[in-house]
Amino acid sequence: MTDLKVAIGADHAGFRYKEKIKEYLQSGEQARLIPFGLNITDFGTYNEESCDYPVVAYDIARKIASGEFDRGILVCGTGQGMAMAANRVEGIRAAVCTDTFSAGASRTHNNANILCLGQRVTGEGLMLDIVNIWLASEFLGGRHQKRVDMIK
Repeated sequence: MTDLKVAIGADHAGFRYKEKIKEYLQSGEQARLIPFGLNITDFGTYNEESCDYPVVAYDIARKIASGEFDRGILVCGTGQGMAMAANRVEGIRAAVCTDTFSAGASRTHNNANILCLGQRVTGEGLMLDIVNIWLASEFLGGRHQKRVDMIK
């Protein structure tokens, strides 16, 4: 598999975790869990000053829907606002994940193309585990494809 192109973004309430995720993925530490390269692009925000999460979510969702990026990771306070905004874009399946099982299932069963995380509700170690599992998991297709097609 070629490098996976991942767009990452956050609002002010998710800025610190976005930076942690970016640093972790660029460090290569996850290489033992993810059997392919990652090309990470940061779409902001770039500090903790108040900003509007729909702007970041919509920008990244459009880039994924167009095929410019393979997957996205969005971080806000709970992950909910980012998911609601991203899911307004046709072709996007953004999933809020607060545990590792949901992270894997959102990929294997639902073919989620955006992972939404909450800095205020998920611990840092768990958050990195969720990111690893979500990035390493592949859509199973088969009986699940019919259901994903129904979403469209």
